Amino acid sequence: MASERVTLTVTDTDSGEDVEREIGLSSPNRVVWPADGGGITKAEYAEYAQTVSTPFLAANGHRPVSLERFRDGIGGEGFFSKNPPKGTPDFVDSVMCTYNSGRKHPQIVLNRTSAIVWAVQMNTIVFHPWASLAADTDNPVELRIDLDPQPGTGMAQAIPAARELRSVLREAGLEPFIKTSGNRGLHVFCPIVPVWEFLTVRHAVIAAGRELERRMPDAVTTNWWKEERGERIFVDFNQANRDRTMAGAYSPRALPGAPVSTPVHWDELDDLDPKRFTVRSIPARLAEIGDPWAGMQDAPGRIDELLEWWERDVENGLGELPFPPEFPKMPGEPPRVQPSKKVAANWENDD
Repeated sequence: MASERVTLTVTDTDSGEDVEREIGLSSPNRVVWPADGGGITKAEYAEYAQTVSTPFLAANGHRPVSLERFRDGIGGEGFFSKNPPKGTPDFVDSVMCTYNSGRKHPQIVLNRTSAIVWAVQMNTIVFHPWASLAADTDNPVELRIDLDPQPGTGMAQAIPAARELRSVLREAGLEPFIKTSGNRGLHVFCPIVPVWEFLTVRHAVIAAGRELERRMPDAVTTNWWKEERGERIFVDFNQANRDRTMAGAYSPRALPGAPVSTPVHWDELDDLDPKRFTVRSIPARLAEIGDPWAGMQDAPGRIDELLEWWERDVENGLGELPFPPEFPKMPGEPPRVQPSKKVAANWENDD
């Protein structure tokens, strides 16, 4: 009978020195992603985590991260862990974070390979990193734009939108990087200097989204309400908010086939098939072509131009856009009433 627990020896580099840590992995033969002919086990997933740890930490480390955990694999119910759970080892760091409600609590920070493997042991499948670092949780180091296909659209429509968005962002003085979402969409990231807080960066994202929408009005929308989006790619500007996150680079998704949110080169969009990027295929891909996001943070840009676009749009009558429903009422926000229900009573009474 296979062992119900194995001990993994994981090598970390702490302060320039290699440190070996032992991590117990329970139920190593439990199938996390079922598949015909043999699914991906927890042990195989832990091996993946070690193999991709360098690019994973470059993209997701040293920042608050939420862990989306599934005790029974992708077929079970998932839940989020933000606070370090009881018994968290000392090689898993944390940082105090302030949320939109004003409340504060510590959040997990992954700074070394052993911490990623520990998260796998805790049945984490999806890693959701913040856009800011633990050293300064209030100011993002990335401008992030989620291109979200709506019903009737898919990757074929997201790709041309991403290419045009790249042009928009470059005109604003930023250098965009792209990855698959691990599902149906694409994520575009621009490294930025951390001198603007989340709300300001969100305004920059809205400005870029509106410019993209003007150039591709039949293909792209910034409409928050689903009933107004149609068969277009939605620029999800609210992913730029504090404590709103996307699946991190090299994070698996809790979907059949074990897809991975994968950084790609822009010229790979020509024949992009996100289904090829899985827990089993990514290690070979990294060995062959390296990490397309290597050095992404070496030359962060500024969002001054996008903020000028935002102010221009405000002067022309385009102001704040709706926030997610769990957020407190924000300054300048329009009433949180979907257009088909905008009657005088709920418009005037919205607070």
